[in-house]
Formats: sequence, structure tokens, C-alpha cells
Amino acid sequence: MNLNETNLTRRQALICSTGMAVAAAIRPLWADSSGDGKSAITLGYSTYPLPNHSPKDAIELIANTGFDSLELTVTPDREVSPGNLNAAARKALRSHISDRGLKLTSLMEHIPVGSDDKEHQSQLDRLRAAAELGHALSPEHPPVIQTVLGGKDWEAVRPLFLKRLADWKKVAEESQTVIAIKPHRGNAMSRPEQAVELLKELGESPWFRLCYDYSHFAFRDMPLPETIEVAAPWTAHIAVKDAAKDGDRVNFALPGEAGTIDYAALIKQFHALGYRGDVCIEVSSQVWRAADYDADHAIQISYRNMARAFEQAGISRAGG
Repeated sequence: MNLNETNLTRRQALICSTGMAVAAAIRPLWADSSGDGKSAITLGYSTYPLPNHSPKDAIELIANTGFDSLELTVTPDREVSPGNLNAAARKALRSHISDRGLKLTSLMEHIPVGSDDKEHQSQLDRLRAAAELGHALSPEHPPVIQTVLGGKDWEAVRPLFLKRLADWKKVAEESQTVIAIKPHRGNAMSRPEQAVELLKELGESPWFRLCYDYSHFAFRDMPLPETIEVAAPWTAHIAVKDAAKDGDRVNFALPGEAGTIDYAALIKQFHALGYRGDVCIEVSSQVWRAADYDADHAIQISYRNMARAFEQAGISRAGG
């Protein structure tokens, strides 16, 4: 048995031994835990659009810009993928994040659900490895793991999603790490109510939640307030970027750049409904893979627009 398996088994035993008492005591980190309605939301930036930055340089850029938090992209092609980080590297990365006063709120994965059993087991191992990394980097408040699910036809893949995600939920509970599934406009699960439907059928675990990103609902007759009402009780992470209509196509842009999403209203409504997690800027690959992409310019524009949205909403940021 390797170290990861040992750690997960110990956590699983702890959950089983304490039973419902533990479940009753769980209060999600993204909920208003103060009881006075004054807990603050963080504004973060994802390393997704920074594939050519070293982890240290990415952390410096995010901190120097003024953000409260960050999301690390931990897919196998990235330097901070769990398989690329030994104990010393994890310790150094944790120190870099802490020393710059940032909170690690999420880890981005990309794990499309498939029918192959062998691939499914490999994906479970990836989720376990990401959870282990999250606990190593932020043991007191492990980051959320967020991912899309892939697929095209909702009704066709829904039974498979339920089958596979039941195993994902077990990983989340055993590792005591929140896994958040993200509705995506190009995927089978593309609406918040579909994600909620899955979460309910899987037992409403506090460790298995939803990642909300309105850019995937824009221009689809899905008003912002209505999607928030559906998603808020289940949301563990919020990603933000703009969506702009170009004929029949919807393109992504920096948050606030297209002016199509009312982020002040988004923040205010989520806050009123008790959300106290992260609002994380996720620059689309449509943007950062463009030949003229400027990472420094993009992060400055994104921060300016989202910091202004918090001010317009009248919502104080944690650390802001």
C-alpha cells in the first residue's frame, strides 16, 4: 500500500467511525460560517492562462496584481501536476502561496467521463492524487477540485454519469476534499439544473458540489438571477469570464471586456444567498492561445473589472 492509499484509508476510517456526527458538523467552506452574514468572498485568478509561467512566477504575478486567492491548474501537462511534485516541491509551493498572502481555493482538473472501466480507474487515481496535493498545499482548508464532465447528449450519458460520479463522490468523501462538477455549454451537462439533478440523486453529499460559470449559460434563454437561484445552494466555486455573441457562435473574453454579464449583480445575489467562497477569473483558452495574447495585460484588465464589480455590489472581499 502506498502513502496516498494509506492516507485516504485513514480518512475513510475517520469518517466511518464518527458517522452522522461528523456529517452534522460539516459546514462547507463556501457557506457563511460566521452566522452574522458578514463573512467575505475572495477574488482569485486561475493559472490556467499561464502555462508558460513557472509556479513561482505565476504566484508572484497573481499576488502583485492584488488578488486574494488563486486556482492551480493541475492537469498532467502542467508543472504542478501531482505527479510532478515531490514532497520538497510541495513544501516550497505551499510556502510561496502562503508567503504572498494568497489563499489556495481550487485546483482545476479536466476529467471527461467515459465508458471505459480502465480509464475510469485511472481518472479516480487522478482525483485522489489531486486531493492529496490539495491537502499538502492547504491542510487546514483543502482547495476544491473542479472539472467539466464532457459528453454531448445529456439523456444518453446521464446513466453513465450517475454510475461514474458515484465513485467520484466516494473519493471526495474519503479524501475529505470537495469535488465540484461544472456545467459547460459544449458538454452534455450544460445547465445548472442538470448538475443539481445529479447531486440530488447521488445523495446530496457536502463533499460533492457544483462549479458555477455563467459564461456557459449566456445567450441560451437562461437569465442570470434564475441560474443563481438554482445553483447557489450547491455551489462550491464560481468561475468568471465573459461570453460574446458573434453570429451563431459564442466566444469567450476577459471578464468585463464584452460587458455582457452583470458581475456586480452576480456577486451580490450569491452573497445574499450565503455563498462565501471564491470568485475566480478563468481566462479561456480561446483567449490565451491567441497569437497576440498578453498575460500581463489580461490579468490587469481582469482584476480591474472584477474589483470594480465587488465595489459596485457593495461586497467586501476577504483580503481586498
